[in-house]
Amino acid sequence: MQRSMNGPATHDIVIVGGGHNALVAAAYLGSAGRTVAVVERLDHVGGAAVSERPWAGVDADLSRYSYLVSLLPHRIVADLGLNIALQRRRYSSYTPVPGDPSRGILVDREDAAATAASFLRATGSATEAGRFDAFYDRLAPMARGLFPTMVEPLRRASDVRPVFGDVWDELVERPLGGMLRDAFETDIARGIALTDGLIGTFATADDRSLAQNRCFLYHVIGGGTGDWDIPVGGMGHVSAELERAARAAGADIRTGTAAVSVTPDGEVALATGETLRGRLVLSGVGPAVLAELLRAGGADVEVRRAEGAQVKINMLLSRLPRLHDETVSPRAAFAGTFHVNETMTQLDDAYRAAEGGGIPHPLPAEIYCHTLSDPTILSPELQASGAQTLTLFGLQVPHRLVDGQDNDAMRAALLEAAQASLDSVLAEPIADCVYLAPDGTPCIEARTTADLEESLALSGGDIFHGALSWPWAEDADDLSTPAGRWGVATAHESILVCGSGARRGGAVSGIGGHNAAMAALELLGS
Repeated sequence: MQRSMNGPATHDIVIVGGGHNALVAAAYLGSAGRTVAVVERLDHVGGAAVSERPWAGVDADLSRYSYLVSLLPHRIVADLGLNIALQRRRYSSYTPVPGDPSRGILVDREDAAATAASFLRATGSATEAGRFDAFYDRLAPMARGLFPTMVEPLRRASDVRPVFGDVWDELVERPLGGMLRDAFETDIARGIALTDGLIGTFATADDRSLAQNRCFLYHVIGGGTGDWDIPVGGMGHVSAELERAARAAGADIRTGTAAVSVTPDGEVALATGETLRGRLVLSGVGPAVLAELLRAGGADVEVRRAEGAQVKINMLLSRLPRLHDETVSPRAAFAGTFHVNETMTQLDDAYRAAEGGGIPHPLPAEIYCHTLSDPTILSPELQASGAQTLTLFGLQVPHRLVDGQDNDAMRAALLEAAQASLDSVLAEPIADCVYLAPDGTPCIEARTTADLEESLALSGGDIFHGALSWPWAEDADDLSTPAGRWGVATAHESILVCGSGARRGGAVSGIGGHNAAMAALELLGS
């Protein structure tokens, strides 16, 4: 590979950004004998996959941004020798009926009869539980066949299509809404499924862009089962294990070290005044941030901003709130995904409200309680007191609502909307259950897309670093290069994408890092 840099390479690979994907790439490359430097502007690595203590004097390590794990392949865990335990949740979800929360759907993995009874009570349909099972049974062979390909060179669409069987046209060619209307009789069951297409994605059920379809696909193929598990010890433990593996492999990890420019031939200028030169540069930052760095390095590139579409509310409770539904215990309801005002109609109405410039009311949201499955993120004293964490993820909140606004005011407005939506399905106000810090501060916070942009340099607060792509190549795509085959190519042959912006990036998966490392090793002749 020819280089026009001003001096010899300082490293085989320089990785810009220290998120979890960057650590995966560094661990693989270091283990292969390559010299690797990772530069991260923050004082810690892990990016969005970190645990933090948001409230002074409160010994609770919350997964402040990302929170569940589905897409992390067992191959990566085994290859890197990671000590990561994932806790499977017995209860998949609980969904109170909007307007009558004395009824709700509890999906219990261990009790099919109880699940069927809750469907009947909530929907009045004797067949909806069966339809629910049949829908996910149809997707299961596709998930089992597709997920292993995520850490292989890209397959072409014509090669992948047989894995989908008869769901290809419904899921890949047409908007998701049609598939869900055919599968279910009720608005509430359609909404439970649709939420997996709207995490961080601003779309309707019938959006012609199919953004909701791609998001849905990533949510239902994880691990080959679609299960979303709790990382024991919190998300920070996942990143800590990846950092350990990368350092053990010899990676030079520099925190508090911002890159200020990148040239197409591999020079990375740092805010310290030092310049690193890599035979290859791997980008763990979003495409918009990389474009800004390349422009600073003299390249003529267009900067395209991304747009996230969510608000995250973190809470520590003194106890779980009471429910109107006397047939379900709060411990069961909150142990899985607790759906709030997420029927298909409500999700589409919320989109239209946000598109018109307003915060949706009611705000569609989903919640989970980490500590019911893994209490280790709390101190023994908090555990003994009965305290629990709650994580609320609000949907249909595009960055355009907060962009250019007073972020403190928007946090307050979104927190109020989230609390009002949650209160509408609870038997008591959530505020009555919020734990108080030693200084009297309620342990509840909102993190907007603006917060993500400022704190993590995620353009537009987009948790996916841009629009998700189908996890395969089109038949006409050029796969003649290692970067193309692994889905990590940029317009510059010396620069690869190793973060969530990779062809199969998104979520806490390590897939982008793995695939960039594989491409880099091919390019460097290893």
